[in-house]
Amino acid sequence: MTTALFTHLACLGHDPGPTHPERPARLTAVLAALEAPEFAALDRREAPLADTAQVARAHSATYVDDILGAVPAQGLAGLDPDTYLSPGSGEAALRAAGAVCAAIDAVMAGEVTNAFCAVRPPGHHAEPQRPMGFCLFNSVAVGALHARATHGLQRIAVVDFDVHHGNGTQARFWDDRDLFYASTHQSPLYPGTGQVEERGVDGNIVNAPLPPMAGSEAFRQAMSGTVLPALTRFAPEFLLISAGFDAHVDDPLAGLCFSTDDFAWATAELMLVAKDCCQGRLVSTLEGGYDLDALAASAAAHMRTLLTA
Repeated sequence: MTTALFTHLACLGHDPGPTHPERPARLTAVLAALEAPEFAALDRREAPLADTAQVARAHSATYVDDILGAVPAQGLAGLDPDTYLSPGSGEAALRAAGAVCAAIDAVMAGEVTNAFCAVRPPGHHAEPQRPMGFCLFNSVAVGALHARATHGLQRIAVVDFDVHHGNGTQARFWDDRDLFYASTHQSPLYPGTGQVEERGVDGNIVNAPLPPMAGSEAFRQAMSGTVLPALTRFAPEFLLISAGFDAHVDDPLAGLCFSTDDFAWATAELMLVAKDCCQGRLVSTLEGGYDLDALAASAAAHMRTLLTA
């Protein structure tokens, strides 16, 4: 078996405008990096469209209909000061969610060992009833609930190392003791959530906020001392990663100072927990990352590590 890459050119069709940081060039840069010869063994697959019933497990059917109904025929439609729809946004968001569901299916079928979903728009800020922070549908939450509904799994974990806290994932998981969410993120920073005291219904939420300018040592300590032990205690049946690479020192939208190697290290550590707890079952999906060179290098390091399974 090998590692799968799920993506789709339709994810380039979400275009919130030429000055917006969440631009199509982000995905182009990642896919170009993954064309290197070292990635020849990847099992490359097209991301399918999620159906609305899949997405409605993480949101409401009304919310899904409202988002898709707001997609403009031309130009842009603003949902909040940061979040916009273009004519291609509906398909892109459905492909992003569909990628995570299909990757889970492939891992559960034993077709691949693990998978990375190179998709956009990102999803972890999308709350059950509100789009925000560049996000429309919470793809990782859709995937977690798909794993439960389709494959009979109960205990699903998401670990998020994006520089921004995944308030949407936390909100959807908060009241369900069998859904686990852990996040390292800069604080203070948008969206303002993710304090240590936010622990969910049964300690199933674990936040490890980091101060501005924190670097490799602080990140690795937060992962090793807080996130990984809590994840191991939870003993998930499937592990999902919200793989944001905007904590990189070169990223323009925040102030953490991670290196490319930090993302490889975190990926390897999470793979070890997955191996111990859930037969290595692991799927990651792209969240943030806005310096194109840093994003491409970090995504490649993440994928290079997944291939070692």
